Amino acid sequence: MPMPDEPAAIDLMLQIPGEDMKSWYEFMRPLLLDEESRQVFEMPAQYLFKNLPRIVLDGPQDDYVSYTVREMDRHGVARAMIGIDDGNEVTNAAITRHPERFFGSYAADPNRGMDEVRKIERLYRERGLKCVTGFPSGLCPQVPIDDRRWYPIYAKCVELDLPFACCVGVPGPRLPMDPQKVERIDEVCWFFPELKFVMRHGGEPWVDLAIKLMLKYPNLYYSTSAFAPKHYPKAIIDFANTRGASKIMYAGYFPMGLTLERIFRELKSVPFSDDVWPKFLRENAQRVFGV
Repeated sequence: MPMPDEPAAIDLMLQIPGEDMKSWYEFMRPLLLDEESRQVFEMPAQYLFKNLPRIVLDGPQDDYVSYTVREMDRHGVARAMIGIDDGNEVTNAAITRHPERFFGSYAADPNRGMDEVRKIERLYRERGLKCVTGFPSGLCPQVPIDDRRWYPIYAKCVELDLPFACCVGVPGPRLPMDPQKVERIDEVCWFFPELKFVMRHGGEPWVDLAIKLMLKYPNLYYSTSAFAPKHYPKAIIDFANTRGASKIMYAGYFPMGLTLERIFRELKSVPFSDDVWPKFLRENAQRVFGV
């Protein structure tokens, strides 16, 4: 069935653009060993995206927060989750200026031990943090999903009732995939049954296993981040239309790899059932993320 004309969507992966977006990927640079990733690409998974968002076509922006809000308004995005950190003045300003439009996530690095756990608690207390995120293959050194270094962070997420949104499946950047194998989620969900674990970035090629695990574990979910809607796995669409309507959530990838214009143009062709659309676009996110 067609997407509603006024989606009022909650986007679970968006960021405020800026002049130098290449700097976003410096954290993984030591792991990128091929020349193309190091010297040519503007973003590490560029080979997967034919047309990166070119916000420069609109001209340099004096206020990238206002620019982003205008883009959200154009495409029916009511709220968006953006990454925050102590030194990120742009995203911190976005949440301060527009708390009704933006809410914050923090990309955790378990290599920092208890300092990271304390930081999560501080961001929750001081900034109203709504989610902790993880990129197991992108960390330096890498930390697999089921590694014991994550466990204090998982425990803190349970204590604070924060979802943990994690990249799973073969990573787009040319990094080893082993830390993100979907099978690694099984032990985490078993040991932390209260942890709200949200899969990011597709889970391919283990989508069938991801669905099996979502049936198994009540608090395991899937978001569509980093996938253009025409590439949503058919198995995920079928699952949303049957037993998984409460499990699948919309997440975009603006401005990292996709424009909101492309996402919402292609969403119109996704064959979700009428009753799935409001759950997919916002209701599941409202429930799981408490927004």
